[in-house]
Amino acid sequence: MAGVLDSVNQRTQLVGQNRLELLLFRLRGRQIYGINVFKVKEVLQCPRLSSIPNSRNVVRGVAHIRGETIPIIDLSMSIGLPGIPQEELATSFVIITEYNRKTQGFLVTGVDRIMNMNWEDILPPPRGAGRDVYLTAVTKIDDKLVEIIDVEKILAEVSPLGEDVTEAVLSKSADRVPGHLPVLVVDDSSVARRQIERCLTAIGMEVVTRNDGKQAYQYLKEVTADGSRAKDHFSLIISDVEMPEMDGYTLVTKLKGDPALADMFIMLHTSLSGVFNQAMVKKVGADDFMAKFSPDELAERVMEIIDQG
Repeated sequence: MAGVLDSVNQRTQLVGQNRLELLLFRLRGRQIYGINVFKVKEVLQCPRLSSIPNSRNVVRGVAHIRGETIPIIDLSMSIGLPGIPQEELATSFVIITEYNRKTQGFLVTGVDRIMNMNWEDILPPPRGAGRDVYLTAVTKIDDKLVEIIDVEKILAEVSPLGEDVTEAVLSKSADRVPGHLPVLVVDDSSVARRQIERCLTAIGMEVVTRNDGKQAYQYLKEVTADGSRAKDHFSLIISDVEMPEMDGYTLVTKLKGDPALADMFIMLHTSLSGVFNQAMVKKVGADDFMAKFSPDELAERVMEIIDQG
């Protein structure tokens, strides 16, 4: 899979165009799945795995790759399917990814290809899918359904992050003047929305949520239809980047291009971390960027933004 990751400059050409690149792969069976190439560091044949005592069954072991010890998660088992048999590991693949400031590998049976797509063609999961489904979106390629897995939900179950704001930070919030406008949180992952809302309510903030950039943009247009400005209704917007129908970069571009919405403070808050995102924040005109997920960092930064007006 040489060439899965090109240069940052090439990737940045997709930004602001509401486009993404999906790496397509298979688990057990014929269903095709997708993951955003921005999160992929490397794809390789499954290396030799070393077992971890007392680890969860979905963690098949660790691999030593380029000086790093990386946990390898069986993606099939993570979403409730049978795991990849031990005898098939040698012919399987590992997708090395970076999420939420951590590196992990996902074990899959096969890797297909990379597709350049428009976020408008990436749709939310069907309404009847239920809360326990491990999907953030679906799309069609060559008349075949492609499922985009909610990796944040999987990682929250396999390796839970601390979601509570510490007492030290809470003590700072106790001294602040109450009555601030709500924060608009935009994220397609129910896990991420819950984490952010829990963090912000702990410091006394009211939270309004929307599931993607399109929903958020339409909502803001509705609340400002009376001639008011977005900042009359919200203290700031915290938006994910990867979202169906309209991504966070495109949302920022549209908001900054609308006179009634342009002066809204927008933080991009995403599991896509690294130098790439710093470049993208500047390109689309976002006011801030923070990698997911540190409740203390997020709480302190939100308090700082609001106190600065």
